[in-house]
Amino acid sequence: MTSKPQRLLSLDFFRGLTVAAMILVNNPGSWAHIYPPLEHAAWNGCTPTDLVFPFFLFIVGVSIAYAMGSKKSDKTTHKQIILKALKRSITLYLLGFILAMFPRNFADFSFLESLKTVRIPGVLQRISVVFIFATIIFIKMSEKNILRAMIALLVVYWALMTFVPVPGVGPANLEKETNLAAWVDRTVLTEAHLWKAAKTWDPEGLLSTLPAIATALFGVLVGVYLKRKDIEPATKISWLFTVGFLAAIAGLIWDLQFPINKSLWTSSYVLYTGGLATMFLSASYWLIDINQYKKFTTPFVVYGVNAITVFFLSGLMPRVLNMIKFDQPDGKQIGALAYFYKTFFVPYFSPINASLAYAIVFILFWYVILWIMYKRNIIIKV
Repeated sequence: MTSKPQRLLSLDFFRGLTVAAMILVNNPGSWAHIYPPLEHAAWNGCTPTDLVFPFFLFIVGVSIAYAMGSKKSDKTTHKQIILKALKRSITLYLLGFILAMFPRNFADFSFLESLKTVRIPGVLQRISVVFIFATIIFIKMSEKNILRAMIALLVVYWALMTFVPVPGVGPANLEKETNLAAWVDRTVLTEAHLWKAAKTWDPEGLLSTLPAIATALFGVLVGVYLKRKDIEPATKISWLFTVGFLAAIAGLIWDLQFPINKSLWTSSYVLYTGGLATMFLSASYWLIDINQYKKFTTPFVVYGVNAITVFFLSGLMPRVLNMIKFDQPDGKQIGALAYFYKTFFVPYFSPINASLAYAIVFILFWYVILWIMYKRNIIIKV
């Protein structure tokens, strides 16, 4: 008989904060008016927004260690665990695929035609792939081998990106359209199935998924350590904070040769963001789980327990509502959300504050829905 998995309130808090931040940065009132911290770095570098996705994948790794750790020692359950994880992975991918396929106008929608240009990679798609590979590695490998696998992924990716010549281009490079990862995406997926804003490369592409798996393995190792019962909480926090700090410094040092870059998910980016995530989680663990300061966590826990659900629905809702059209004085039509933004925000704020206020209201709107679900113990497991 296996014991019920431990649950960290600090992990639910961290997950909820991260998902709320995802929704905030993905839903400004206007993409033309955004405060710099709420934008991604143009290419190299790391803004607060660039921390959000790797933090979520790190949390996925920690969650794997907590949810599956008690079953790992029983090898007879491995097949069942992996099949269950595969089912969840496929569900996540299909949710991402639905968002990618969802039309702007059903009147002109053709499923077969849309298949020809649908974006194959994406955020939920990357989460699905990272989740299944991190699960298999966790179930089948020892802690030391998980660490070795993480290091190998980072080193191999670094070597591929910095030493392997790019076919049809020339020497290895890290430019947007001419790097090896972009070439792999164009060759395997073709330009028709890549991120529409770029068309020639994809920030959630194939090759850069390798170091993204390493981000989740970083979380797995932190989760395994946090679960240990033979170590005092104060010792855990000290070691984790130290490891996180050293990893972030290592990332900054590696940045000098292999720049921190979210779109390429460089190895330096994995170490830097993984280190920051480890420090944040260890501080949250000390404050929330050890010292029991819990009152401020509720709004974020509400987001955290239905994280994938709210991410999917918050991405779907604008597409649905913008099918409802409103006539403008100039004779043009705009979608319902654009009309709401122009009517209730634009006249009362400066352009950049109107955009931010809209995003905050969007967050609060979903909080009300999630709070009702939380109070009724409605948790949709994906």
